[in-house]
Amino acid sequence: MDCTVEESEIRRLVEPIAGIRGLHFRLGQRTLRIDGTDAAVPIALAAIRKAGFVPEPLEAAAQTAPSPDGALHAHGASPGHLRLAAALALAAAAEAISFLAPDILAWKAAGMAVAAAAIWLAGLETYAKGLSALRHGKLNINALMSVAVTGAFAIGQWPEAAMVMALYAIAELIEARAVDRARNAIKGLVDLAPADAEVAQPDGSWRRVPATGIAIGAIARVKPGERVVLDGMVTRGHSAIDQAPVTGESIPADKEPGSPVFAGTINQNGELEFRVSATASDSTLARIIHAVEEAQGTRAPTQRFVDRFAAIYTPAVFALALAVAVLPPLLLGWPWLAAVYKALVLLVIACPCALVISTPVTVVSGLAAAARRGILIKGGSHLEHARRLKAVALDKTGTLTVGKPKLVAFKAWREADERQARQWAKSLAARSDHPVSAAIALGIEGHALPVDGFKALLGRGVEGVVEGRTMVLGNHRLVSERGQAEPALEAELAAHEAQGRTVTLLADEGGVLAVFAVADTIKPSSVQAIAALRALGVTPVMLTGDNQATALALGRESGIDDARGGLLPEDKLAAIRDMRQRYGPTAMIGDGINDAPALAQADIGFAMGGAGTDTAVEAADVVIMNDDLGRIAETIHLSRRTHAVLWQNISLALGIKAVFFVLAVFGSATMWMAVFADMGASLLVVANGLRLLRGVSRPLRSP
Repeated sequence: MDCTVEESEIRRLVEPIAGIRGLHFRLGQRTLRIDGTDAAVPIALAAIRKAGFVPEPLEAAAQTAPSPDGALHAHGASPGHLRLAAALALAAAAEAISFLAPDILAWKAAGMAVAAAAIWLAGLETYAKGLSALRHGKLNINALMSVAVTGAFAIGQWPEAAMVMALYAIAELIEARAVDRARNAIKGLVDLAPADAEVAQPDGSWRRVPATGIAIGAIARVKPGERVVLDGMVTRGHSAIDQAPVTGESIPADKEPGSPVFAGTINQNGELEFRVSATASDSTLARIIHAVEEAQGTRAPTQRFVDRFAAIYTPAVFALALAVAVLPPLLLGWPWLAAVYKALVLLVIACPCALVISTPVTVVSGLAAAARRGILIKGGSHLEHARRLKAVALDKTGTLTVGKPKLVAFKAWREADERQARQWAKSLAARSDHPVSAAIALGIEGHALPVDGFKALLGRGVEGVVEGRTMVLGNHRLVSERGQAEPALEAELAAHEAQGRTVTLLADEGGVLAVFAVADTIKPSSVQAIAALRALGVTPVMLTGDNQATALALGRESGIDDARGGLLPEDKLAAIRDMRQRYGPTAMIGDGINDAPALAQADIGFAMGGAGTDTAVEAADVVIMNDDLGRIAETIHLSRRTHAVLWQNISLALGIKAVFFVLAVFGSATMWMAVFADMGASLLVVANGLRLLRGVSRPLRSP
């Protein structure tokens, strides 16, 4: 079982069985997980066997390797290359006998025997499944080919029957190679993480240990040029790491003690030691692979539509072929053999393979293209629906902004010495663990001075004695309580607060000495990302819990007209509902934790995944692994490209068949032409779908 036609067939057989709760297909791995009661599962397996499939337990299947000359194709296990070559040679021999040999019974019998051998070599699998389908009243691809080849042989077109079956099997094999490129597009990620790593031993030595045997907490070492084996936290060393395989970032990230590293990333120039934080099966890379595999197992809306259409299309074409075989001889006086031959050509042309295979190849290519850019899309439906988005709601902290306060402005007050004021402020700030104090301490160069009598003033700031002077470093409220908030200072503070900044003041007994403004700064990429969304016709709206002044200031800086501040989680839910009514389909972009209700309410939830935030990876529909807001526009653009390719493929598949239908009815198409038309259409739609993969190396951003 490894194509969507057979998946649909199994679904129709198994889903109606009482006690079956769900079927989970992974065509890339050719596995099916049945979720059902103990009584229902054996019944389901019996139904699958009755349809001509051989279900094997996963453990047994894992031990069964394909033969060296075997190949998997779009409708099951194909004959080996040698058998196909022999079948093609015999089919060619049958054609030669028909064309060159004398028209006597012995030669005709020899030609028929050669043709039958070619059909047996190339089409044994097709016949087995085709006959099984006919017994159960199912008109699938195998049934159509079985009837067409048998009919052609019966009416004396045995050379053509042999060549058709051989070409069909070869076409399936060629098609399989192309299809596997799409299915295995994400498989390359599996090979990114090395199989083993150097791990520190209790005696201080280093030994290479298989990745699966490395426990959480172990100290591993990665040398320049090597790949990181598991997720972890750097404990020793400095280096730059290429994180593109996991996050899609084009610039290597600097790593030092305390920095996270991810499995599959590439160490550039320095030796690093890191403490392992996740096992091989639970690394960020493993979770990405698992999520994409799960996404490949879900069917996109267009795929479901095509499956429903194919279920009607195939029987309808079979009925049309039957009408062509019977009605013209009865009503128009056509020769019976000519009418039957045209009907058989119609059956071969009718093969819905190109139509059915066009959608999963395209969707999987789109999912893989996104994953390689650090965009983890949780299913084909989200990939398709993203193109419809008309508005996006963006959280502020960590989404539009860096998420960490930074010292952005400083001003000495009352003719205080600027250098001294900075040093005093740094000395007090360095003793506090408040994020604003940390930003001030980090933003001022130089060393901190000793502080005596240090104490925290709850909700206001800190106090201490520096160089014999008692000073405070605190907020607007503290200065007001001390009676030191003169009108000029109030105007200065109001100007900073209007820009969404948090103001901290340094003061002594005589008054304010300096003003420090701290703010969560806009990410460098946010302005460009907002412009890219607008270029796609998508309206950005900021939703934040910060005050309205901060929201408006950041909105102006980032290019967002509609910035809404002071929102609680329930207010964000109401805002999402309002946006859906005003604009249409709406996405929510947040950190996947505090914004979880709004992410669930939106049509599509985008989480800024931070390359490993567990909650984000689990909760959202789409995870941006490197927190680059520009990936949102890329996702929408990719969705539109994928949708366009899907309908190009459907149009190609149906258009080619429509042309050959007309040719067949008017006697201008042969069975050879029918096979080549079917093969050509299949390869065209597969190649068209794979174009999404070829574009991965170029930016997906819309101009």
